[in-house]
Amino acid sequence: MERDDVEHLDRLARRVDAPGPIVVLDPLARNLLAGDQAAGLGAAAGKWAVTAPQIILYGGPYGAHVPNSVSVETIAASGHSDLVWRHPGFHGIPVVPGQRYTWWTPGLVAAGAPMLPARVAWYDAAKAYLAVSAASQAGIPAVVTAPANAAYVRPYAGFTATGMYVLGESVFALGDVSAALTAGERPAGEGCPTYSITGYTHAASAGDGRYRDVALDLVEVVNSADG
Repeated sequence: MERDDVEHLDRLARRVDAPGPIVVLDPLARNLLAGDQAAGLGAAAGKWAVTAPQIILYGGPYGAHVPNSVSVETIAASGHSDLVWRHPGFHGIPVVPGQRYTWWTPGLVAAGAPMLPARVAWYDAAKAYLAVSAASQAGIPAVVTAPANAAYVRPYAGFTATGMYVLGESVFALGDVSAALTAGERPAGEGCPTYSITGYTHAASAGDGRYRDVALDLVEVVNSADG
């Protein structure tokens, strides 16, 4: 790794700026949602957020592999009631400014749910709202770019009419994977869990010293505080 990257990791490992935890975004991950969340299965607690009594989720509490159904009871004064996909440990899914992402809910689209175009809300490191990005039309994936100062994103579905729909599959992925999704790909959720660094070493690589060999020991943090 080059020196700037090593210095960034060094600050994280030594908890210079904050106590942690941290998240590792695997550049090869095809779906950053958790497995059950991406499949629309199991208990809703910690995976989705709604404003009661606008939306009620049914089914999931009866078993880890039971599909969730979304009951849209009322529509907010804004003209839509929102179902938000949560991150288990942070204010939203951690993002990098300037990075492109793809968001879609093919399960709800297939169920015929009346929704706004797929959209996401961006937040900075202090959890302050920044902006919303959306697809150009309803029913297609949203390919969005994280704005300057973005640290978190909250993808969501904005329902525009009442009714009940099977939640089904959803995808939040690095890069533009819209063509693969509309062609039928449904990548399983791999997640982006929170970790604590329990071991850390770095040493100069052979050569001119600009590079370092870095080793990190990571332990997944369960039920971490909202970061």
